[in-house]
Amino acid sequence: MADQSTTTIRATFETREAADLAVEHLVQQHGISRPDIFIQSTTDRNTAGTAPSGGDASHDEGARTDAALEGEIEVSAEIAASQIAVVQRSLGEAGAIRVSGR
Repeated sequence: MADQSTTTIRATFETREAADLAVEHLVQQHGISRPDIFIQSTTDRNTAGTAPSGGDASHDEGARTDAALEGEIEVSAEIAASQIAVVQRSLGEAGAIRVSGR
């Protein structure tokens, strides 16, 4: 009988750009449905991460200062227990600074 158990995997990112890339990896490489993936701040503050990225970093006049850089971003999803190692590796490749499963 195949193992049908699931686990919640969580990954923490410094930028929204890296978190978005991780979501694309989860959907396209691992077949996880977008509604089953959650993105949230690791603090009680609204945040775009801890460092400028994407459009925030490439403004003609230097880095934008109006982005809410108030903390890290967490991406979480329910995955099959058999996917833990490959998903952890994928999240790391997307730029995760921490990955945990429970």
